[in-house]
Amino acid sequence: MKNRLLGQWIEKQLADRPLRANSLIITIYGDMIAPHGGTVWLGGLIRLVEPLGLNPRAVRTSVFRLSREKWLASEQIGRRSYYSLTAMGRRRFEHAFHRIYDDARVAWEGDWQVVLTPGYSLTPALREVLRKELLWEGYAAITPGVLIHPSGQTDALLDILQIAGLHDKVVVLQAQTVGALSSRPLKELVDQCWNLGEVAAEYQSFIDRFRSVARALHNASALDPEQCFVIRTLLMHEFRRVQLRDPSLPRQLLPESWPGDTARALCRDIYQLCWGKTEAHLMKMLETADGPLPRAAKRFHARFGGIITGEPEPGGSQPMQTG
Repeated sequence: MKNRLLGQWIEKQLADRPLRANSLIITIYGDMIAPHGGTVWLGGLIRLVEPLGLNPRAVRTSVFRLSREKWLASEQIGRRSYYSLTAMGRRRFEHAFHRIYDDARVAWEGDWQVVLTPGYSLTPALREVLRKELLWEGYAAITPGVLIHPSGQTDALLDILQIAGLHDKVVVLQAQTVGALSSRPLKELVDQCWNLGEVAAEYQSFIDRFRSVARALHNASALDPEQCFVIRTLLMHEFRRVQLRDPSLPRQLLPESWPGDTARALCRDIYQLCWGKTEAHLMKMLETADGPLPRAAKRFHARFGGIITGEPEPGGSQPMQTG
């Protein structure tokens, strides 16, 4: 039985903030389908996202576009189409995984990663492609052709350069802060380069939006699987959007009472309340070419610090049989 308060919250969210199908499907693949192998029948996906206001035509158009953009790959078996994450899609999710589900901020010792993109070795188009990739990874452009990040992830950077074919066309340096790690000039530079005020405002908006649904979930005597799926989708769709704009700076460089910490705790709380019912719903609605959707990989249970334990509730292990 559906919860009235949760239903009202869902209805308001869907009315106030229309969802873009492409981005929503990426969220669902990354958060829900990837842990289950990354491949599902298109018909099941269409059924799954219907409560989010996406009609079959919108879903078909979106997966076609995502295939053209190399996020997904399609396979036709009989009259059915199955869509899988590509190797590129998996790499992108892998890069995002730690930033979204783990709080990777560690003690910082003043190290910086510096990427130089000299104009003589890069065309303007390639330079812009690399700039966008590095900004997405949390780097900041301090001057044209110079991007920096404190404690940047070397493996992620090398992967980006390798995929783009630019590993031999840029210069990567390691630098060290001289002086206090929390000096006023340094914090002013950080705030200017990364627009932390805008990121903080987005985190606060996330908190304001989801605080009420957390209370309703805690107070509910029973939870409906479909409502849990919709809430978890909206939760991760919004948290992913905000989190990927957060450059993941060390705590020494952040303002005091950083709202990102409150937002992460709230997201973790709601995720924990919804995950079991959602997983059962996925296993009921989705299927692969080999039959029922496999259970999530063990790594799934390490999300948000390992709070997710146990298995989904029984009753959702068999896919719906339709033509």
